[in-house]
Amino acid sequence: MIRAVIVDDEPGNVQNLVQLLERHCPEVAVSGTAYDAAHGKTVILEQRPDLVFLDISMPGESGLDLLKSLPAPEFDVIFVTAFHQYGIQAIKLSALDYLLKPINIQELRHAVSKALAKNDGRRQQALLENLVHLLQDRQQMESHRIALPGAKETRLVQPSRIIRCEASNNYTTFFLQGNEKIVVSKPIFEYEELLGGYGFIRCHQSHLVNKAHIRSWIKEDGGYLLLEDNTAIPVSRQKRDLIRSIMAPK
Repeated sequence: MIRAVIVDDEPGNVQNLVQLLERHCPEVAVSGTAYDAAHGKTVILEQRPDLVFLDISMPGESGLDLLKSLPAPEFDVIFVTAFHQYGIQAIKLSALDYLLKPINIQELRHAVSKALAKNDGRRQQALLENLVHLLQDRQQMESHRIALPGAKETRLVQPSRIIRCEASNNYTTFFLQGNEKIVVSKPIFEYEELLGGYGFIRCHQSHLVNKAHIRSWIKEDGGYLLLEDNTAIPVSRQKRDLIRSIMAPK
């Protein structure tokens, strides 16, 4: 069993989520609810839950304000939101999970199963701190780091250090400067939108490449990108026009 707190400014949404958890996720016991950030902070500090279902957009202080007001979060967070403008791509990487309203039962069960599997509070604290940084200060992109949860540790890495990403089923391998590799148990498409803002391009179904590390485009043998570390990355037929426009003289 894991103990959960729900913070949402709409009582109907709180009651609906409580009922969904009772019916479909009996492993979760709701130990407290709140309808605003201030009360939510009080309930969280009193209950010390394992998991918080947190609405982002609330009157007054937001869910992010609530997180920033807690000195050392030791719980997992599943964001519940009806809006996309809060940087969903960052939330997906730095929070345990997120749910869009109206809540889909399968997505809820999947998110809860991830919460059950988590047992490293210190790792989650680092992810939450990184999340707040990403959403609070998105203008300073060079200082941002993304969370890469590996088998033994979660690394916070500057996107500029990432040379490329390569997919293998539901795993993604990150190749960093200094011949370092990190394997993450997430599919590559979950990183495509986030890293697109840092100059990464999806040149192939299995490859995401940092444009800053491309040395040249070799047009023979079907076409491939040659990176600064001498790695050859294939270019799919559907991506050739994109690569041509990127590599064209400015």
